[in-house]
Amino acid sequence: MEFLVASAVGLLTAAGIYLVLRRRTFPVILGTSLLSYAVNVFLFASGRLASNAPPILNKYADVPYSDPLPQALVLTAIVISFGMTAVVVMVALGAYLSARNDNINMDDTAPAQGEDA
Repeated sequence: MEFLVASAVGLLTAAGIYLVLRRRTFPVILGTSLLSYAVNVFLFASGRLASNAPPILNKYADVPYSDPLPQALVLTAIVISFGMTAVVVMVALGAYLSARNDNINMDDTAPAQGEDA
C-alpha cells in the first residue's frame, strides 16, 4: 500500500513538473493542478495508511487510529486549489482573448505590446 501511494505521488509530481515547463498556458494550469493533487495525496498519506481505522482515539479499543488533521488539511487544500484554479483559468482566458495567443513569452528581448520593434 505504501509503495502504491508513494508511486502515485511521484507520478503526479513528475507529470506536474513536465506540464509546468510547457510554453502554453493550459498545460501549465494542468501541471499546477497535478502538483496540488500530489501534495494532497502526500498530506493525506502522512496521517497513517490504516484500513478500517477510526479517526478518533478510543481508550477502550486497542486498534490504531488515523490522524484526522491531515484529512482536514487536505479538504481545505482541495477547496483552495479549486478556487485558485478557477481564477487562473479566467486570467489565462482573458490573456488569450486579448492577445489571440496562449504562449508564455519568456523572452526579455522581445518588445512589449504597443512598442515598436
